[in-house]
Amino acid sequence: MATEWEGNEQAYEDPDEQRVLLAALSSFYQYGRAAHFNTTHLRRQAFYALPRAHSKLLAAPPFSYLDTLNAVDDAIDSNAKLSLAILKSGVESFGIADHATVPGSKESDWHGKATSNDLEKARSTLRQFYRDWSAEGSVEREACYGPVIRALKKEQQIHFGSNMKVLVPGAGLGRLVFDLCCQGFDTEGNEISYHQLIASSYILNHCPKPHAHTLFPWVHSFSNHRSRTNHLRSVMVPDIHPAATLGAVKNPGTMSMSASDFLLLYGDEDQKDSFDAVATVFFLDTAPNVIRYIEVIKNCLRKGGLLVNIGPLLWHFENNAPGTHGRGKDSTGGQEAQGIADPGAVELTDDEVVALIEKLGFDIEYRESGISAPYIQDVESMLQNTYMASHWVARKR
Repeated sequence: MATEWEGNEQAYEDPDEQRVLLAALSSFYQYGRAAHFNTTHLRRQAFYALPRAHSKLLAAPPFSYLDTLNAVDDAIDSNAKLSLAILKSGVESFGIADHATVPGSKESDWHGKATSNDLEKARSTLRQFYRDWSAEGSVEREACYGPVIRALKKEQQIHFGSNMKVLVPGAGLGRLVFDLCCQGFDTEGNEISYHQLIASSYILNHCPKPHAHTLFPWVHSFSNHRSRTNHLRSVMVPDIHPAATLGAVKNPGTMSMSASDFLLLYGDEDQKDSFDAVATVFFLDTAPNVIRYIEVIKNCLRKGGLLVNIGPLLWHFENNAPGTHGRGKDSTGGQEAQGIADPGAVELTDDEVVALIEKLGFDIEYRESGISAPYIQDVESMLQNTYMASHWVARKR
């Protein structure tokens, strides 16, 4: 199975895109060192700053705090093996391995290009494997992907003799795209994050077997653990081998991924009426201006096609200063479409989003609120945060 990204060569030729890509690769390269420093090195310093009697007490059983830090280091090393595997496949996929060894080339110092934000994205991406590619994450997947798959399978029953063509924007690590493909849908994922794209490409195309990696998803934080056993609990990823699983499916759909800004690619005239359905899972709230998202969905969706949505409304740009989105220091102020960076932002309620869907040319056919939808949630944690998601199905008029 080879799920290649459309547009990766063009992206790498663009200097700005190249900078973002190299920073993402660098963050996977630096994950281990950064995680050791932030998670255990600083804690060792703080531990040795305790009064001697206190540190002596905590170093002995049943606490054995220094042994705990050693075990956390081992867990980070295990996570780093997955991170470096992602890095290796990403470097090869973008054809930059040779460039990185050429003295004086732009790529020769890519190892140090990651910012603190890039490093956090790498850590978050690794944790997301728990949700999308572990057996333990199946509960979360059923809560969020299950309603979408069921709605699309119901619609597929009226498409006799042909596979439905489905778009999944914000595809992340590609599990929903893969699962839909296994259900017989011709599925195209779209993702703008290089962290997600590189990681999804590894797990879909290059990971050699199921349970190839041992992931410790909760190891970076020391808060709200009932026990060290829970703190150091691991999962095996991936839970399946994608190529072998897909090969055993009798009539699978096709699968592809596009690496691009959703608004710019699918708002184009060439994409008009291209899809039978669009599946938005934890996606609409990533919009600064959700009207633009809906307009683009309407453009690429054929008449009578379905928009199937599930998710909360954690508006990702809410904490930006009012009026500043799309008006950064590099903004030219021109009228050319900038996609996700277009100026302006607005945050709506769930009722208002549904009303907007109807105003913009859709009919709501089904709506359900209050669906419990955890997101990378440690079920053993003393702190439980769970979204109460909104699920609805709309048909384009």
